[in-house]
Amino acid sequence: MVIDICFSPALFPFYSQPKDVVVVTDIFRATTTMCVAFLNGVSAIVPVATTEEAEQYKDQGFLVGAERNVKRCDFADFGNSPFEYTRDKVEGKEIVFTTTNGTHALHVAEGCRELLIGAFSNIDAVAHRCIELQGRVVVLCAGWNNKINIEDILFAGALAQKLSAKTEVESNSDAVNIAVELWNEAKKDLSGYIKMTEHYHRLIANGLEEDAKFCLQLNSVPLVPKYNSDGKIRINKSSQ
Repeated sequence: MVIDICFSPALFPFYSQPKDVVVVTDIFRATTTMCVAFLNGVSAIVPVATTEEAEQYKDQGFLVGAERNVKRCDFADFGNSPFEYTRDKVEGKEIVFTTTNGTHALHVAEGCRELLIGAFSNIDAVAHRCIELQGRVVVLCAGWNNKINIEDILFAGALAQKLSAKTEVESNSDAVNIAVELWNEAKKDLSGYIKMTEHYHRLIANGLEEDAKFCLQLNSVPLVPKYNSDGKIRINKSSQ
């Protein structure tokens, strides 16, 4: 297996190769929220790039999760908090979803060999699926408006370390070295380390400290959502 890490969607064209397995991560909060939604029985998620598209779906009767700059869009049924997607509201439902960064990253990476949703919530399940697939794995960090952020890089470093412990991994990537080194420092006190980050402060400023805590929990979701060729995210069957 070969692994690489792309710190921003803006850099992805320089990392992308044919037949890549891509793991998109947006720890605060899109990929964490999607994992929780599937744990609570969502049948499919339709990621769209713009709020205009999401609003059109809403007008057609779809349930819609929509967020920009940490806040729920006023037309939406849900925002981007994992606590909103409870079983009584989402089980068996198909939800249209758009966020500031995560859904953008998904659309940047579509067309790869397999496109997986990764978060601390499902990191072991993602590692297992990557080992099943082998080949070249690229972790795509959603970042913030195409700028890098620490929390996504920490996930990427943690995943790279897990893969290296479980299978033979090749990498001569500076990005991987940076991410693993950062993870080795941060994992001693992950919640404390995260408190210095920009996006953590955005969440706190909007009363979302519990969201931030939840998004740092490991392995609460034993599932791997996968983006499919029909433009919908569903559970990868081999992860169940």
